[in-house]
Amino acid sequence: MSREVHNGPTDETQARGTPYSGDPAGGTGVQAPDLDKLPLDAWHRDLGARMVPFAGYEMPVQYEGIIAEHLWTREKAGLFDVSHMGQLLVHGRNVDAALETLMPGDFRDAADMKPKYSLLLEENGGIVDDLMATRRGEDFYVVVNGATKHGDIAFMEGLLPGSVVIDHMKEQALLALQGPRAAELLDTVISGVSELSFMQGGAFNWKGRNLWISRSGYTGEDGFEISVPALAAADLADAITAHELAKPIGLGARDSLRLEAGLPLYGHDLDLDTTPVMARLTFAINKRRRAEGGFPGALRILAELQNGPPQKRVGFDVDGRQPVREGALVLDGEGNEIGMITSGGFSPSLQRPIAMGYVASHLAEPGTALKLEQRGKLFDARVVPMPFVPHRYHRKGAA
Repeated sequence: MSREVHNGPTDETQARGTPYSGDPAGGTGVQAPDLDKLPLDAWHRDLGARMVPFAGYEMPVQYEGIIAEHLWTREKAGLFDVSHMGQLLVHGRNVDAALETLMPGDFRDAADMKPKYSLLLEENGGIVDDLMATRRGEDFYVVVNGATKHGDIAFMEGLLPGSVVIDHMKEQALLALQGPRAAELLDTVISGVSELSFMQGGAFNWKGRNLWISRSGYTGEDGFEISVPALAAADLADAITAHELAKPIGLGARDSLRLEAGLPLYGHDLDLDTTPVMARLTFAINKRRRAEGGFPGALRILAELQNGPPQKRVGFDVDGRQPVREGALVLDGEGNEIGMITSGGFSPSLQRPIAMGYVASHLAEPGTALKLEQRGKLFDARVVPMPFVPHRYHRKGAA
């Protein structure tokens, strides 16, 4: 979702060409005439949010400042409005088998109320989008990225059988509460949510409103995603942020948090030229699907699983203090171009620049020294394992 709910690794959450680039400094704040408004638009503005164009909406990039919001989420709990994302209910005869023709996930054996991270794939194995899909009885609840949701729906409807129907749940808002104090805080508002474990969901009721809540996190922290009727979203947001542990958090900190968590962002780290193997998302292809195939791009993807892909997604520690951004070139010791940066920025938690990108597979081992070139300037960098900041998901049996 992404993961957000990157989704899991989710969100969550934009495609190339959207006005907000993922760089907190990239938003113009200029209102375009064709932008939609979130159900919480007035709520954000009342709190002094700086609004920017993103995924076809006006969205909050920051309230108090990106670094402060980032660190608050790492220490306490941050509330994100991710209502721009697409919430879909997919239902019909043999819906689980139908979804397996679009994605490499094991949906026929999917457990009830257990979100699964998966990938919509083209016939060549390229990634159309990443998403979260949850079996809810006979149906599947699917959350796709905001900037790609209309294209995803059209893509899915063009390939699914006529007996399978997609309902776009436009009447629902989506909030995400993330951080190490999220569970204790949310349990005071919605009793029982702390009993959920990582990658588990359930139905809840709050003041007569039906909610769907899952527990994953696009920040690497413990967290919850709350699907709530749009008409009740402001009241629920007020109830959560009335707690001293919670603050509203904007897009800027959401991007820096997911980068520290080493989670890919669609349209930047994932796209139609990227396979799951290149992106190191092979956990989304389970044993049965590897043995049986039957998903788009299976021949290419299974060959890459066996023989290795030409490129791999890696993390970089960058020397100095200046961030290296998306589009910078990755060079080997002889100055040859061997990859590209797809996400980069200054890590508030680590107090140093970090980046993510693709390199030739033979240079993807941790410790490999490489050069990054941005606007004619060279930076020393080393390949490092991800995540940059350890994940703190709440797994069953963990303390």
